[in-house]
Amino acid sequence: MKVLLLYPNMHGMNMIPSAIGLFASLLKMHGHAIDLFDSTNWVLPGEEDFDSDKVKEKNLNVRAFDDSILRSQIRRTDVYEDFQKKVIDFGPDLIAVSVSEDIFPIGVDLLRKVRHLKIPTIMGGVFPTFAPELCLSYDVVDMVCVGEGEKALVELCKRMERGLAYDDIENIWVKKGDGIKKNPLRPPTNIDENPLLDLSLFDDSRLYRPMQGRVWKMLPVETHRGCPYRCTYCNSPSQFDLYRRETNCSYFRKKSFKAIRKELLYYRDSFNAEAFYFWADTFMTYTDKELDEFIEMYSDIRLPFWCQSFPESIDEERMKKLMKVGLFRIGSGVEHGNEEFRRNVLKRKVKNETMVSRFKILNKIGLPYSVNNIVGFPTETRQIAMDTIEINRLIDSDGANCYSYSPFHGTPLRKMCEELKYCEPGLIARSATKPTLLHMPQFPPEEIEGLRRCFILYVKLPKDRWPEIRRAEKLTPEGEAIWNELRDEVAQKYMPY
Repeated sequence: MKVLLLYPNMHGMNMIPSAIGLFASLLKMHGHAIDLFDSTNWVLPGEEDFDSDKVKEKNLNVRAFDDSILRSQIRRTDVYEDFQKKVIDFGPDLIAVSVSEDIFPIGVDLLRKVRHLKIPTIMGGVFPTFAPELCLSYDVVDMVCVGEGEKALVELCKRMERGLAYDDIENIWVKKGDGIKKNPLRPPTNIDENPLLDLSLFDDSRLYRPMQGRVWKMLPVETHRGCPYRCTYCNSPSQFDLYRRETNCSYFRKKSFKAIRKELLYYRDSFNAEAFYFWADTFMTYTDKELDEFIEMYSDIRLPFWCQSFPESIDEERMKKLMKVGLFRIGSGVEHGNEEFRRNVLKRKVKNETMVSRFKILNKIGLPYSVNNIVGFPTETRQIAMDTIEINRLIDSDGANCYSYSPFHGTPLRKMCEELKYCEPGLIARSATKPTLLHMPQFPPEEIEGLRRCFILYVKLPKDRWPEIRRAEKLTPEGEAIWNELRDEVAQKYMPY
C-alpha cells in the first residue's frame, strides 16, 4: 500500500525528525510505497518572520551563523496547495503524521486541505501520546498512536493492505462512531532491532544544522530512549510512568554499541556526514565500563560529535576521554537558578555550587558548552527569575539559551498550570522560542518576554547597567531602540566570535 508521511514543521526548526526516517525504513522493508511531505522548507502563512535558530541568534543565545545552506531549498509557493498536489499525485492509502504539540496545528491545517479525499489519517508523537482524546477531537484525525509507533504502524499498514479490521491494534486509538476504541499499550520496542534511518526522502538542506557558529551536515544518532530523571518541565517522567503502569516495563533503554556503530558508519560513508549529534536526554548515564566501550567503538569514526547531559554528570576525566575521540561541544540544562524553586517545583535536586563547579571543569579543559535556561515557570516571579541570570553570570559558557516555559501536555507542570488557571484545558502549547502562553498575575506575559530577550544583556553587562537594561525590557518602540543598542554593544564587546 501507499503511505504518505507528513512532517508539518516550521522553517528554522532544523532538527531532522528521526521518527520519519525510521518509519520510512520500516514500511519500505515491508513492501510499502512511501513518500514524504516535510513543510520545513516552506514559508508558512503567519510564520513569515519566525525562524527558531535566527531568533536565538538575534537574542545572542547562540553564535551568529550563515544560513544560506539551510535556505537553499526554501519554497515560497502555497504550502497547502502543494500538499494537496502531493496527495493527489501520490494517491496514498494512509497519511501518517508525526507531531510535537507546537506543530500540531500546522498538521491539522494541512490535513483539512485534503479531507475531502477521505484518506485515513493517523497521528503519532509525544503530543498524541499524552493528549490522544484532544487530538481525536479534531475531525481530520482518525487514529492516534499512543506510545512508540514502530510495531503499531507496521501492523496497521499490513492489516489495511489486506482489508482486515484494524481497530484492535495495540498502541492505536481509533475513532468509532461517536466513541473511541482505546487499545492497550504494547511493551517497549527493542531499539537494537530498528533499521537504519531512511533520510533519502528529505531535501538535502534538511541534513544540515547550525552549531557553534557554522552550519554542519550533522546527523542524529539515537543512543538512549527515555530518561531516568524526573524533571517536571519534561515529558520523560510521564513516558516512564505510562510504560511502567501499562506494561510493567522500563521506558529507559540504551542502544547497543554495535547498533550505534553500524549507524555511524552508514551516515559517514553513505551521507558524507561532517558531525553527529547523539540523541539522548542525558548522554552521561553510561557507567565507566560502558563509556570506555563507547570510546573504543568511536575511536576510528573520526568525526566531531555533540551530546547533552546534566551538569552534575560532568566529570573531568570522562570529558577528556570523549574529547580525544571527537566530542567538540556539549549542551547542559541549568533551567533555573533558584535552588529551592528548582528543587521543589522542577524536581531538580542539584545545588548551584555543584553546577558552577562542574561547568568550570569544561572551561578548564577547553570544551565549549551551552546551557539551557527557562523563564516563566508556573508560580515563578520576576524576582526569582533573576536568580537564573545570577547563576549564568557565574558560568562562562559559550552560549546560553533562554526559553519561555511552554505548558506542553505530558509534562507534570502542565497540570499545575491548568489547576492554577494559568492556561485553559485544551490549550495547544507552542514553541518555547515564542512568547509565553501563560497568564500569571505575578509574572505577566510581557514581563516574561521582556526578560527573555534581555537575558544575555543581564548576564554580560555590569550590574550598574541593569537599570538601563530594565528599560530595554519594555515591549515598546522606546524599549526596542534601547534593546537594539545594548544588544549591539554586548555582541561587539563580549561576544567577539
